[in-house]
Amino acid sequence: MERSTAPEAASAEDGLNGSDAPPANGQAEPARETDGNGFQAAAQTGGTAAAKAKNEVWEWTKALLIAFALAFLIRYFLFGSYIVDGPSMKPNFHTGERIIVNKLLYKFREPKRGEVIVFHAPGNKDFIKRVVALPGETVKVQGDTVFVNGQAVDEPFLRDVIEKAKQSGRTYNDLNWPESKVPEGTVFVMGDNRSDSTDSRMIGPVPFDNIVGRADIVFWPVKDWQWIH
Repeated sequence: MERSTAPEAASAEDGLNGSDAPPANGQAEPARETDGNGFQAAAQTGGTAAAKAKNEVWEWTKALLIAFALAFLIRYFLFGSYIVDGPSMKPNFHTGERIIVNKLLYKFREPKRGEVIVFHAPGNKDFIKRVVALPGETVKVQGDTVFVNGQAVDEPFLRDVIEKAKQSGRTYNDLNWPESKVPEGTVFVMGDNRSDSTDSRMIGPVPFDNIVGRADIVFWPVKDWQWIH
């Protein structure tokens, strides 16, 4: 027995409009996506891309903020960059050289003899000098010899220029200093260019509170790059 079967109605999931009648010529029109699912997928894709871009911008913003914060901390609390200006530290430092100063070190210990420091000097200036004597010690400068507690101090960083001066029949240093005691909480400093330096022989001992930090590296110009200590 023959049974006639009616064509099944196309569901919305098929992407066709079931209410449209077939065209008169019997040929089906190309399928057109008219329901909301396709538009929803496109909207989701666009939303995901926008969210991703927004997240990437935020990540870059955070990275820059962190970098600026670290740079601020390093610049103002840990290390500083200074430019040597003047002849007072020749022959070991020269005008125009850039140095890195360790600002943190002296938070944990006191300066040591021979270390090169940067400090606030009278006249709202920053000086770079070498520590010669420590708190409680006596210091005397006679010609090219520095005496601390009555004992001559070896200064290898000046050995060559002192020897050269001797060969010329003169002393490298012509600014002497009578024996005196370095007050507590201060250091006695001098420039390496002993005859052309404004230092503790003129401005007195340097209080710890005025010390910015220890000069650690000459980083510019490149040909002069060196560890100082």
